[in-house]
Amino acid sequence: MTDRLRIALAQLNPTVGDLAGNLAKLHAACREAAKEGVDLVLASELVVTGYPPEDLVLKPSFQDAVEAAVHKLAADLDRDGPGLLVGAPWREEGKLLNAALLLDGG
Repeated sequence: MTDRLRIALAQLNPTVGDLAGNLAKLHAACREAAKEGVDLVLASELVVTGYPPEDLVLKPSFQDAVEAAVHKLAADLDRDGPGLLVGAPWREEGKLLNAALLLDGG
């Protein structure tokens, strides 16, 4: 079989609470990975918020900002570029989860 899945690890050192800065780092990692023909970029736990976010994740306004940032990141990804697996706090059915989110092609 000649098909291969090329995976890149993005070790970005995100800053706690700096959603815009952390997203910029993720975008840069995806652009670099695309140049190398990577299919999937893997980022760290809570890369969107920075680690450890501690009590920030309990604030509804911060949760809203995180979700908006993830949706923006997904929409901004190049449709022909690599998929991106990111870690972020995520609300689901009334629970707050430490989630891995797969973003691919918008």
